[in-house]
Amino acid sequence: MMREQDAVSSIRIAIKGIRQGLLVTLGEGDWRLALDRLEAHLDENPAFFRGGRLALDVGQRALTHDQIEDVRSMVARHQVEMWALLSTSPATRTAARETGLVIDLGSRREQERGPARPPGQEDAKEPCSDAVVIRRTLRSGQTLRHPGHIVIIGDVNPGAEVVAGGDIVVWGRVRGLIHAGALGDEDAVICALELSPTQLRIGSHITRSPEERPREPIPETASVRNGQIVAVPWPGE
Repeated sequence: MMREQDAVSSIRIAIKGIRQGLLVTLGEGDWRLALDRLEAHLDENPAFFRGGRLALDVGQRALTHDQIEDVRSMVARHQVEMWALLSTSPATRTAARETGLVIDLGSRREQERGPARPPGQEDAKEPCSDAVVIRRTLRSGQTLRHPGHIVIIGDVNPGAEVVAGGDIVVWGRVRGLIHAGALGDEDAVICALELSPTQLRIGSHITRSPEERPREPIPETASVRNGQIVAVPWPGE
């Protein structure tokens, strides 16, 4: 049993934010073990993935229709939509196309423009491997999700949601739900010019804004200290 667990944990999973959602790449290894590794990753980080859109890169694996439907159903159980399957295997590409999945993300320009997205799915304006920057206010019903850091130049209104695997910096007011360290990083921080969220999360820790707030909001930074989230004034230069 331990040997199988070691084999599952040895399969690498890479996550990258793209315009259309998340790109998840499965490293080499047995398909069934890779599927178990992916499901374990979804189980470990439900808040990050729930409600997201996923493109899965399976590399050279030759998958059948049934295998593709298995992984599609598995991620759906975690409330994740798999809309694309990428592979260098002609058999996999054919099977994926026949099941209605996108098999090519297209050129860099097409990726940056992206296809039509569901209502509430927000775009990042400057995508890169570690951080994204968005220059607009997130309104009620909109969600921004990225495995790295997120910088927002604008407000996060009530009903909006921001979920990051790393830190979150908001050059504006935070009044929606905001979750830093959603992939398990307890050292992540949240900074904002006004920090009045409906709910604030860092890693597995959750808090809400106190009902009584200062009349004059001040920039604050929130982090986990001694097992709880603490907000302190955001120091200037």
